[in-house]
Amino acid sequence: MADNLTPSESALLIVLMAEAREVSNPDLEKLYQITLTGESRRKLNDAGYVRSEKKGRSFVHVLDDKGWDRVHQELNFDSPRARTLGAALSALHDNLRERVLKGGAYRRFGEMFSRTAPVTDDDVAVPDDDDLDVRIRKVYGSLVPHPGAWLKHTYLRQKLADVPGEVLDEAFRLLSRAEDVEMMPESNQKTLTAEDRRNAVRVGGQDTHLIAIGTR
Repeated sequence: MADNLTPSESALLIVLMAEAREVSNPDLEKLYQITLTGESRRKLNDAGYVRSEKKGRSFVHVLDDKGWDRVHQELNFDSPRARTLGAALSALHDNLRERVLKGGAYRRFGEMFSRTAPVTDDDVAVPDDDDLDVRIRKVYGSLVPHPGAWLKHTYLRQKLADVPGEVLDEAFRLLSRAEDVEMMPESNQKTLTAEDRRNAVRVGGQDTHLIAIGTR
């Protein structure tokens, strides 16, 4: 890659991948004795790998969509001051990419490190279209204050974590055709987390992040 990531910056991407959530500098310091600041923060932000926001007195960081793509490629862990640690991290990362993802239950690191409960194929009873439509509507109704309220796809997916992602994607697309259902993109894209972007539903040639059921 032409981004010239340093070993420390590559390792920070791995940390944010493993956390799979917004993490503040104080939390990074407490958990790993590291922080993301200065030139490295600007570099990772400018590359689109990490999204950082100032909340209170501290920055919080989350792996952005390009960051999730980047961790699927080779990273630089070759540190002359910590060659053994760099070799260990490189070996782990390479084997996760080449052996675990290609031969396991996960296709992407985003699935592997998701904070929703893992579900095995033996546990999944794939519902038919009508049953899943009804279930989505019931879950939606339990999460909103009134019919027609806007809700993130992310919140629905979290409650339907037992349904395979591709099945849920198709169910959302079919549901979008219903007369009482609307889906739209989030107008303030800066508020979207990496998880929100991964959970987007492609409708009408655009990624939608919000759903409203019972609009008419």
